Amino acid sequence: MKPQFLFLCLLSFQTQLYFTSAATLVPSTQMLVLPLKTEKIATGSFPRSPNKLPFHHNVTLTVSLLVGTPPQNVTMVLDTGSELSWLHCNSTSTRPMFNPNNSSSYSPVTCSSPTCMTQTQDFPIPASCDSNQHCHATLSYADASSSEGNLASDVFDIGGSNVPGTIFGCMDSGYSSNSEEDFKTTGLMGMNRGSLSFISQMKFPKFSYCISGSDFSGMLLLGNNNFTWLMPLNYTPLVQISIPLPYYDRAAYTVKLQGIKVSNKILPLPKSILEPDHTGAGQTMVDSGTQFSFLLGPAYNALRNEFLNQTSRILRVLDDPNFVFQGAMDLCYLVPVNQTSLPDLPSVGIMFGGAEMSISGDKLLYQVPGETRGKDSVWCLTFGNSELLGMEAYVIGHHHQQNVWMEFDLEKSRIGFAQVRCDLASQRFGLYN
Repeated sequence: MKPQFLFLCLLSFQTQLYFTSAATLVPSTQMLVLPLKTEKIATGSFPRSPNKLPFHHNVTLTVSLLVGTPPQNVTMVLDTGSELSWLHCNSTSTRPMFNPNNSSSYSPVTCSSPTCMTQTQDFPIPASCDSNQHCHATLSYADASSSEGNLASDVFDIGGSNVPGTIFGCMDSGYSSNSEEDFKTTGLMGMNRGSLSFISQMKFPKFSYCISGSDFSGMLLLGNNNFTWLMPLNYTPLVQISIPLPYYDRAAYTVKLQGIKVSNKILPLPKSILEPDHTGAGQTMVDSGTQFSFLLGPAYNALRNEFLNQTSRILRVLDDPNFVFQGAMDLCYLVPVNQTSLPDLPSVGIMFGGAEMSISGDKLLYQVPGETRGKDSVWCLTFGNSELLGMEAYVIGHHHQQNVWMEFDLEKSRIGFAQVRCDLASQRFGLYN
């Protein structure tokens, strides 16, 4: 078994949702609580379009909802890096699925509808018509397989509030897996800036989440969340590119990367590799659907070399050229199995325009489950080389967002950062472990 498939389901989340000034779709005064947890997902279970990193990430956040009339239980991956929400609808499958035949409110989207003709333009593969004149979508997977099905609408029950007419993909063919964990999920909830994403359809002006780094409790808030105790948030604008580019995802939460530093040393990186080129390659995306973070080759190599230099006297490097964690992380260390804590590590700062994300402590190294060398366990730097995965892009994953209040402000086109104790923030909202 390859190392990238050895993740354990260690995290447990709860989600607190507030709707303080949302659209009329959901009552503005209602407090909604949904369980959110991590699942181990089989590689290739969820689609990644060709302009996204084809990495193997199988630790992901899931949320349970009710869909249809009468309601059916579904479990969906929460992903800020995807647009179209979708559910498995194949009635012959033994995995969790949504059965449209059992929902009186289910309605397929026709290929002549504005939804199909205009709102699917940013799909990697254009929507088409099936024999019944229904809007047909094909989503591409990281392993080059695909999933196909029709766009449809139905009632989504979010914490007791029914939201009719929600557009999603009812997928009836594609990837199959024998993984036991793969059979715990029904689909994916897209949360990017595309017009068909879940957050866009719900018409919330913003959403936020906070993930604890200690006990992994956390919360997600939908709607305005102007709470004075969170201030100040440092904001960085979202990058807007209006014209289509072959390697640029216009619906992603893209920010401007201005630099990277280790401790207080700013890496000598040319500006040209920190921003997208004429093809769109090199954008920086904030993605909750990715566990770790990935950098372009020159930036990764500079970070790797400086981190290696600053840890040379406190950590022992794993000298095994055949071991590359997740196919992109080749700086790993040996730590005695009986050692209870890591030494003081140099922090890594990711600098954006107007905001900075500081990564320190145990967020910098990840103990690879099941990997030992004699009496030592294997710990790897939690940044990877995206070019080893065959794609040029920067991705900031949720592992580096622990104990950071992450606010996605769609109305003002910006992302806000604030260092907080997420476990204490959860308690402020009445969320206890």
